[in-house]
Amino acid sequence: MNPARLRPIYLVGIVLNTGALVYAVSLGEYLFASAFVFVIVYLMFRYRTTYSSH
Repeated sequence: MNPARLRPIYLVGIVLNTGALVYAVSLGEYLFASAFVFVIVYLMFRYRTTYSSH
């Protein structure tokens, strides 16, 4: 897929996972929250690589 088309998908994933992270922390589920942190970091890394690929 074209990197320009992937950027919005990564942004949506980051936003949704941030919302899930806030919800998990508010419930005190820190193990689930740490999983969301790893997913957010991975999506941010992939988002940044779309800029360096062109």
